[in-house]
Amino acid sequence: MSAGLQMTAFGLALLSTLFLVIATCTDCWMVNADDSLEVSHKCRGLWRECVTNMQDGVKTCDQYDSILADHPVKIVVTRTLLITADLLAGLALATLLLGLDCIKFLKEEPHVKLKMCYGAGVILGIGSVLGLVGSVWYAVDVYVERATLVSHNVFLGVHYDFGWSCWLGMAGSTGCLVAAILLTCCLY
Repeated sequence: MSAGLQMTAFGLALLSTLFLVIATCTDCWMVNADDSLEVSHKCRGLWRECVTNMQDGVKTCDQYDSILADHPVKIVVTRTLLITADLLAGLALATLLLGLDCIKFLKEEPHVKLKMCYGAGVILGIGSVLGLVGSVWYAVDVYVERATLVSHNVFLGVHYDFGWSCWLGMAGSTGCLVAAILLTCCLY
């Protein structure tokens, strides 16, 4: 039972960490709302903004000036939280891999391996909370920005919705949280 639970948690943590890393690296956190009159598809991310022409499929991207430049708070906070979540999830995966029963590392010390799995669960839990806070922070800020413009009857020509990177960040963080719960609560 313990080995099966460990492998399930490891597989879920691996997939969820991959989702988090992809969400951090991709540039589709905000997309323009679907409008039949639009001739281009706009994506805004944490690192750059891309526009794809719908007629010929040509994609052009504008990199943000500098990582250290003055950016909106939602970008800076989301970058910081997601990079930290990625690093913690990677550390937790390495620790969990060494603590798995099927790995021969410290085979004669089962209590140490169990503590490694528990520690990996705690680290993964912290990383998942940071990833969730970053992803939800960004999503709420997009929603509030859009709601404020609508309530003041301001139309700038483009309305943005949550992009697939935002959803992927939330899914990856949630998966890491479930894996952390399996490792910390169910393993003992």
